[in-house]
Amino acid sequence: MADKPLSIAIVGGGIGGLAAALQLLHAGFDVHVYEQARAIGEIGAGIQISPNAARLLHRLGLAEAMARTGVKPLFRHQRRWDDGRTLARGPLGDRAEKRYGAPYYNFHRADLIALLAAAVPPERLHVGHRLEAITDHGDRVEARFTSAGRVNSDLLIGADGIHSTVRAAILGPEAPAFTGCIAYRGLVPAERIRHLDFPLEAQNWMGPGKHLVQYYVASRRLMNIVCVIEQNAWSGESWTDKGEVSDILTAFAGWHPQLLNLIGTIEETYRWGLFDRPPLERWSAGRVTLLGDSCHAMLPFMAQGAVQSIEDGAALAQCLKGVTRSRIAGALARYQKIRQPRASRMQALSRANKTNFHLPDGAAQQERDARMAAGKAGFADDAMAWVYDHDASVITGDAQA
Repeated sequence: MADKPLSIAIVGGGIGGLAAALQLLHAGFDVHVYEQARAIGEIGAGIQISPNAARLLHRLGLAEAMARTGVKPLFRHQRRWDDGRTLARGPLGDRAEKRYGAPYYNFHRADLIALLAAAVPPERLHVGHRLEAITDHGDRVEARFTSAGRVNSDLLIGADGIHSTVRAAILGPEAPAFTGCIAYRGLVPAERIRHLDFPLEAQNWMGPGKHLVQYYVASRRLMNIVCVIEQNAWSGESWTDKGEVSDILTAFAGWHPQLLNLIGTIEETYRWGLFDRPPLERWSAGRVTLLGDSCHAMLPFMAQGAVQSIEDGAALAQCLKGVTRSRIAGALARYQKIRQPRASRMQALSRANKTNFHLPDGAAQQERDARMAAGKAGFADDAMAWVYDHDASVITGDAQA
């Protein structure tokens, strides 16, 4: 009789956890997802899914569902803060799909979570499971959940985000550093901004000490807006702290009238502090490993946070294929060796963009603008090809970046 497939418990039912579950199920493993919330959902706003993740989700049969609610922007447009001048404008849409073999999408996070959750067999998705403790018995991992009993599996994956209980259990506490930036987010019905005549683009307005990102989501019914502003101090990382639109308008005083009119259409905004974390030295301990924000949380300035968690799931599925129970730790070490250089590089570039997006007018800003105009910086095709061409499900060596 053939050995039973490896049993895998995934703690966390967010984008990374659900995508990993689907990829591991597709590879033939016995997978269950445990989410602490009483229902699968998402309180965030927009998210960008670039071709390096879109191709992985398409292979799982999700292309039709993604096309229903995802938006395919025609261009990525980077603009100057005061006069709206174009600094760089790179094609996406059909050209990106032809070049990279998969589309570039903008989603409302709730829509992406919903389509991923719908694809997971319901008997494998367990809500109301808050992790309390993990015990690695050597031949199995035991997860104990508050008021929900115990679960034993061959290995356990922590996909439980920036405040990961799994990471704390295997690696101890962390001390993230405040970046000096806070972000405000808002969603505006498309009809409310029709008079502003925004094209089907992902736009990034850059200026001294702040920037604003905007793009359509939810089948173009909503415009997602994120305003990032430098601030001296902050505590906590909640996505649900209410903000005031008047504070955003004050911070962006003197910016282009079209952008100020856009901010003025926001009726409700939430704010959160942005915290940075250095790369972890290790992602695994015994039969327990991490993926996504639990091991490489990154600032949102490369639009790759969720994308990298999806890549993690693809690589992990490949590393575990054909592995016996006695060799799980080795497979997890290989997974880290393959994924860590790329994730760490993305963390570093995301951190650097915090400075690049917020340069005051002057020599450094002019040099940045010239490089962007020449297609050598920012989100130009040549600068981003290494990101979008990557296929995390193809492992040809022991490491790749």
